[in-house]
Amino acid sequence: MFSQEILKGTIKPLIIKLINEEGKMYGYQITQKVKELSSQKIVITEGALYPALHKLVEEGILVTESEWVGNRERKYYLLSESGKQTAVTKLEEIKESILMLVQLFDLKPLVYDVK
Repeated sequence: MFSQEILKGTIKPLIIKLINEEGKMYGYQITQKVKELSSQKIVITEGALYPALHKLVEEGILVTESEWVGNRERKYYLLSESGKQTAVTKLEEIKESILMLVQLFDLKPLVYDVK
């Protein structure tokens, strides 16, 4: 089971990474992509996703554009020009953090002493 505590601290960098790779995405698409990439182990709820998206827009990292799909307006999220540079920085920060955690926890395959 994936730790929800860890997810809270990584949701914004995860959103930035996905949008950086895809170009633009809408909310439901982001949740489905995360499920797909994590083999269904990570589920981002709307209650976690949309506040993070709104915060990234507020910070100027993301911008939105709307398109009509059938009778519904769909809001897409894209990296702003400054957000593209921020994406590089944020993704480097998260990679460094993960590597440091691996080192701190001395994560190695568990070997059991069977006698």
